[in-house]
Amino acid sequence: MKRSILISALLLSQFGTSQLLKTSGQKIVNDRDENIQLRGLGLGGWMLQEGYMLKTGDFAGPQFKIKEKIAELVGEDGMNNFYKAYLKNGVTKQDIDFLKKAGFNSIRLPMHYNLYTLPIEKEAINGQNTWLEEGFKMTDDLLKWCKDNKIYLILDLHAAPGGQGNDANISDNDKSKPSLWESEENQKKTIALWKKLAERYKDEPWMGGYDLINEPNINFTGKNPNGTDEMSNAPLWKLQKDITEAIREVDKNHMIIIEGNGWGNNYNGLIPIWDNNMAFSFHKYWNYNNEETIKFALDLREKYNMPIWLGETGENSNVWFTELIQLLDKHNIGYAFWPMKKIDNIAGITNVKITPEYQKLLDYWKNDGEKPSKEFATKALMAIADHYKFSQVEIKNDVIDAMFRQTKDNSTKPFKNHQAPGKIFATDYDLGRMDFAYNDQDFINLWVSDPAKRSEWNSGNQLRNDGVDIYQSKDKQYYVGKTDKGEWLQYTIHSKTDKAYTFDINYASNKSGKIRIEDASGILLTNISLNPTGGNENWKTISTKEISFKKGENKIRIYFENDAINLNYFELR
Repeated sequence: MKRSILISALLLSQFGTSQLLKTSGQKIVNDRDENIQLRGLGLGGWMLQEGYMLKTGDFAGPQFKIKEKIAELVGEDGMNNFYKAYLKNGVTKQDIDFLKKAGFNSIRLPMHYNLYTLPIEKEAINGQNTWLEEGFKMTDDLLKWCKDNKIYLILDLHAAPGGQGNDANISDNDKSKPSLWESEENQKKTIALWKKLAERYKDEPWMGGYDLINEPNINFTGKNPNGTDEMSNAPLWKLQKDITEAIREVDKNHMIIIEGNGWGNNYNGLIPIWDNNMAFSFHKYWNYNNEETIKFALDLREKYNMPIWLGETGENSNVWFTELIQLLDKHNIGYAFWPMKKIDNIAGITNVKITPEYQKLLDYWKNDGEKPSKEFATKALMAIADHYKFSQVEIKNDVIDAMFRQTKDNSTKPFKNHQAPGKIFATDYDLGRMDFAYNDQDFINLWVSDPAKRSEWNSGNQLRNDGVDIYQSKDKQYYVGKTDKGEWLQYTIHSKTDKAYTFDINYASNKSGKIRIEDASGILLTNISLNPTGGNENWKTISTKEISFKKGENKIRIYFENDAINLNYFELR
């Protein structure tokens, strides 16, 4: 009792007010008993890479295979140098400052155990744990940046010793070696790692909690290899209980987060709850955003009188993000979106821009052909590592807008400061929800709920994460394509004076078509007939009659009266 009072006094003196998270019935609260809805982001791809994040998924999914491919070209030292730069650039204080400014109040850190301790097969003495400073130093720095911004850090063991499931990419599972479940030594190392982490961070109020094992997916007794039909899950509950007991030997304060089998959602066979400061995590991808899809989690919360947390979600359209957050807000459920950085990414809050040299490496790995020189490969790898710096990534303001403003506001905002007279690119339509800033037929991926509803939403996978299909042309220009009848785009344009402007519309199409232009209130401004141009990227410009703009802000909508019109830009003069 005296020790607890002393710790609380120290925390108060050091931080002004302790914000330590804990559970209170079905809520997560701080130590002033204020409800805390975690609005978080997962730093996926930093300590642990999945192949799709580096565009190697077709030939190297787990991280150890990616490392093998890199070492083949630049040697072991070259591979280590690449990863040193990659880890240094991947997350910095600038990144965390940015997340705070964007509106996030928490971060989930997916950890690879091999940054903290050696694999069991590399230990000099069986059963010994060699501790590596690299992972702990990275975590220390990250926690300091979080404290500076007053946001919570949640530790997530994403790759446990040996790998915790048959989905090898998630946990860097090398199936030629004993898994977490096949090796008592791997389980002991997992428990020891958590105890070491808890001992190090036990007095840190901005450490939000410990997410013990990410997405277990294993068939202990069931037929499904990923554990979705498992009924008892006895080894999973035993290990998480053993980890909790080890943590509580050194840390009585921090919240414990457990996950079920089947990628986190199978809680069958759950044993009696073993800790009074514990929350359930569930994960949600590619399904409907309704009560039915989260009912199992709501039922868990009600049955056990414990909080639930959506520890991982994302990889969908802006429409899906907005709908999901509205659903979670309604039920007071916190979340962590996934991930922060990956190459050629429209669905995250940042994009790492690919280089032509790195693309050559990908082409070689995928298709063989002439092997790049060690010098070329080294430069290409170090250049892509440099692109992970915050100063080099592309900020996805449309995604951030969808996650925050659009969850509460139907209004639209200009994507850019459009002026008349001037040229406006079709891809620069307004920021806002679908049916307010744009309309598109394919705008969401729901294949888990309904396999027939697998959609790329933005089929061109360029620039923006809405339903609007944006492509890059052969001459590296961006345009709106795959248009269907009834779809439309809205633009906010500032006119310097009251004036009637001529519209020059640059388009391409293999067949005749029509578009109409209205103002935002639905008043028709003009109809335009479009003749075939002889190709989907054979661009032609057509001029319209003059359309009157008032001085100041004007909102117009371009409607597609039929399909297959590609729109490049329009110019007001």
